[in-house]
Amino acid sequence: MQDSENPANIENFIRNQLGLPPSAKDVDLGILYDSLDVALPLRPDFVFKDDGQIFFIEVKNTRVTLDTIARMALLRELWQKKPDRQTVQLVLATKTLNTREELLARVLDIRILKLPWSIGTPAGQEYTSTKIRISSQKSWSIVTRLLKEKSTSIRQLALKEGVSYAWAHKVIENLREQNVVKKEGGYVTIADLKNLLNGVAWERPIKNLQLEEFSINYTGSHTAAQEITRTLKDQKIKFAFTSYTAAGLYTSYAVRQDAVYLYIEKETIDQFKENFGSKHESTIRAVIYSPDRDVFSDTREKESIVVTSPAQTLLDLAGLGYSAMDLTKVMADKYAEL
Repeated sequence: MQDSENPANIENFIRNQLGLPPSAKDVDLGILYDSLDVALPLRPDFVFKDDGQIFFIEVKNTRVTLDTIARMALLRELWQKKPDRQTVQLVLATKTLNTREELLARVLDIRILKLPWSIGTPAGQEYTSTKIRISSQKSWSIVTRLLKEKSTSIRQLALKEGVSYAWAHKVIENLREQNVVKKEGGYVTIADLKNLLNGVAWERPIKNLQLEEFSINYTGSHTAAQEITRTLKDQKIKFAFTSYTAAGLYTSYAVRQDAVYLYIEKETIDQFKENFGSKHESTIRAVIYSPDRDVFSDTREKESIVVTSPAQTLLDLAGLGYSAMDLTKVMADKYAEL
């Protein structure tokens, strides 16, 4: 990795901009979160402590959304519920920031640090410092393997998912900090499914991946998904239905019938709209997502519809948040059977 892409440079840049001395340490998140009164699914990228002040720092290489700012403000509010806690300064480090989000951040007393373009991480990856993002492809494979096995050792999780023991251990310890898993006698199990799903909803809201939403020339969502599948397969275009569409097929659970939800690549969206879009308002809409990872190599076909894998479908459902929570829980409960 080139020096300009070294994540350590981001930490050094932030320290310098905040004027933090070498004695200002990155606080152990386990200690920090144990001091809160709630199981918190919000995790800053850095927590620096200097004299009487604590800095909660969020690093964004991708687009800053209102959700990002809301999460930061909520974390500060929860932290400061007890009057004896040290003052928290929120810091948002980013390369780009739209005017609306910048104004809101300043109103909420969130300090903004503009990262130089020369500092970055490999293309397509969000900055994670030394912490774990549970929604990352590698971490999520450990989570879903644990859902499938229900109770197993960290070593077995690593072996079955083809990752190092060190990585699997780091993911599990991260989940323990958030009270998501428990460890007894060398075996780990999910302790709080709701907390896990809420954490994913905060960390990876699928709304951030939405490219388009428009009417399509169909009168039923199931028929629409079947016909779109047939056409795109013939054209050898990469695609996969997800969220409500895929979960309904996996679980046989009644879901909303007014839309289909699918991933396609950005360069094919114009062709998709030309083939399937309607100039007039119709009863069925297509919600199009742009993939942030490989969602096409592990697809399945159910009732002549190409859908994302169970793991990806569950991740995307969780990213819908409260509105899809009932269906997400059903999907998680049935995951071992899928």
